[in-house]
Amino acid sequence: MRNIVAGNWKSNKSINEARERIAVMGAAMGSMPKDVRVMIAPPAPYLSELSGGERNGILIAAQQVSAFSDGAYTGEFTANMLVSCGVDFALVGHSERRADFGESDEIVAKKVRRCIDAGLGVVLCCGENLASRDNGSQESVIKAQLVSAFEGVSSEEMAGVVVAYEPIWAIGTGRTASAAQAAEMHSFIRSYLADRFDEDIAFRTSILYGGSCKPSNADEIFRSPDVDGGLIGGASLDTSDFQLIIKSDSSL
Repeated sequence: MRNIVAGNWKSNKSINEARERIAVMGAAMGSMPKDVRVMIAPPAPYLSELSGGERNGILIAAQQVSAFSDGAYTGEFTANMLVSCGVDFALVGHSERRADFGESDEIVAKKVRRCIDAGLGVVLCCGENLASRDNGSQESVIKAQLVSAFEGVSSEEMAGVVVAYEPIWAIGTGRTASAAQAAEMHSFIRSYLADRFDEDIAFRTSILYGGSCKPSNADEIFRSPDVDGGLIGGASLDTSDFQLIIKSDSSL
């Protein structure tokens, strides 16, 4: 099953709000499309509770993970810790982590390896900024990020990896990525995966769109054969909007 809709709550919601929304989503899972996996990435303090409760098939993801193993790293939480709490995935290389917290391609690659070694699923985020889009270097930027992140990753290990494309230039800039632009970049990423691994790995890897996807544009974006769902930010904070996006990703 390749289709995934993931909701990234970022630094939003109290614990009571988080409990309520997970409960609402869990109750609605019976009416959600059977060919779409649903993932929620709540704030880190809530991970243990939400991953251990009744979630009716909802996958739980951490919004980030440490590049280190256990040790004297104050404030960090490791991939092994997340696995021990019942967490299923971790977002790695999100544009906000790269831009606001200085995470380089090297750090992202270390995080990918930590997750794989711990048996934690990876949602690898990649994307180009406005300058790269305007000067036409978007493909080289994305390729460099993927080459670094997948250094030493085997075909077998790709079974636990999801890729999310974030057109950073279309998030909060007043510019909008068209469905055609999203489809073009997703096709490029899948072609890269075929070259780096093989056609089967490329076909089986979920590639999500992470650029201001909402109910009004989800149908058009998801229509591309290379767009397997979305990494949803703001729209995931509204349960009704999030459910509409999930239904848009169904092939039924």
